Amino acid sequence: MALPINIEDLLNKRKVESNRIEFKAGWNPDKIYHTICAFATDLENIGGGYILVGVEEENGIAKRPVKGLSENEIDRIMKEMVGYDAKISPSYLTKVSPEEVDGKIILVIWAPAGINRPYSVTESVVAKKSVPKFYVRSKSSTIEAKGEILDEVRELANRVPFDERGNEAIKIDDISGVLVYEHLKTVKSKLAENFTAKPLTDVLDEMDLLTGPSENRLIKNCAAMMFCEHPEKFFPVTQVDIVLFPNGSIENPDVMIEVPKITGPVPKMIKETLSYLRTNVIKQKIMKPTDREKSDKIFNYPYQAFEEAVVNALYHRDYQEREPVEITVEPTHIDILSYAGPDRSISAEAIKAARKLKARRYRNRRLGDFLKELDLTEGRATGIPTIQKALRDNGSASAVIETDDDRTYFLMTIPCREGFEGVDYAINDKNEAINEAINEKELSLFVLIARSPNIKQKELLAVSFLSRSTVWRILKTLSSDPLNLIEYQGSKKTGGYVLTEKGAAYYHSLNQ
Repeated sequence: MALPINIEDLLNKRKVESNRIEFKAGWNPDKIYHTICAFATDLENIGGGYILVGVEEENGIAKRPVKGLSENEIDRIMKEMVGYDAKISPSYLTKVSPEEVDGKIILVIWAPAGINRPYSVTESVVAKKSVPKFYVRSKSSTIEAKGEILDEVRELANRVPFDERGNEAIKIDDISGVLVYEHLKTVKSKLAENFTAKPLTDVLDEMDLLTGPSENRLIKNCAAMMFCEHPEKFFPVTQVDIVLFPNGSIENPDVMIEVPKITGPVPKMIKETLSYLRTNVIKQKIMKPTDREKSDKIFNYPYQAFEEAVVNALYHRDYQEREPVEITVEPTHIDILSYAGPDRSISAEAIKAARKLKARRYRNRRLGDFLKELDLTEGRATGIPTIQKALRDNGSASAVIETDDDRTYFLMTIPCREGFEGVDYAINDKNEAINEAINEKELSLFVLIARSPNIKQKELLAVSFLSRSTVWRILKTLSSDPLNLIEYQGSKKTGGYVLTEKGAAYYHSLNQ
């Protein structure tokens, strides 16, 4: 199988926390299977982990060039693992991928968090008789679960995060092949290679987005959150509502601007929300100090504070709650409200202090993995500190967090910097006409062309899983008035579709 993430990101511990990656110079089956079991049990809900065999480390950093393994070793290890997997209980199959790095071959073992937690494995997988034990991760080490930790491990049987659960209502036709392909290409996964040669179900299986027995495979909720054009079909009111009160919601509640609701897969909602706030809410002033030549730029709101707050709201919200993420823009502050509230493992004192909020349980751990791969979040409990630092650097007051005793909501209030009173937040969307004229399927193909210049119609047809007539209609729409976003360049044999100047400008605006 191919990895759902780029191998260099694993070697350099990018996009995946370091405690989820373990380097092994050689094949040590007992210790490796203890770690596999710990990742599968996933006591801290971090999402499992990766073991890279054939990679030496020094102070937690992979030594390059890698040591590597011989082809004979790779073959022998993979055959042995078939038998060793059977010593994990309940049934759990590891995912293994040989990878070429620095001219050598290493073996990457991907152990995602299992749905039938907790897992045990025999203390020695190589011995004929051995006692089964439970293992967990403690920081960057694997330890045996004993005492209170063992009790906590056993309680995991009733706690499968919502985004990891299978959903009978989600069908394969609900998942957009274009969105899956775009994601894999963006994160530089090998699964993007020969994507069209496999059924979409096989790709989802390799991405660990299916669950259940072979006769009744279910698509996980996080697949719909990420790769469904209309996830609100399965998670009602999955949307972002933005309302502006130019004179204040208390002072003059009758004067307000309601922005059209923002819907779609989670990454799209994040990008569109941030694009709107950047274009219509953030304002800048240039201050000229008397004691030096260089001018200072200040903002009513630093963009990075919005970036972290919006991602946190959509990452940590409860997708079973029929409530939107609400953003209210006032003259003196902005409120970002999401449901439900912070996990009970976070103390009331930490919430009141509005500093670092470290949860023991992540509501949507797999969704967080996807967002990390897209560089939309770091997932190291750094969101609140980043917001507060961005506000301090801008000369703004600190953000405030509020919730109730039952933890039913999470409200973050970001204050406006002094000196920006009376700012006009009139809507200023240069691309409003295009946004209204283009639908989801057309936008998906447009983005695919933007990311794959000179792509041919047959490639679009294969990747999109749309009919030939639908693809042809979309290409005609995108290349004709009033859109004129794409054009065909080159000969019939060697040419392909590219963005026009107008299309390039529109694509740039989507990624601001």
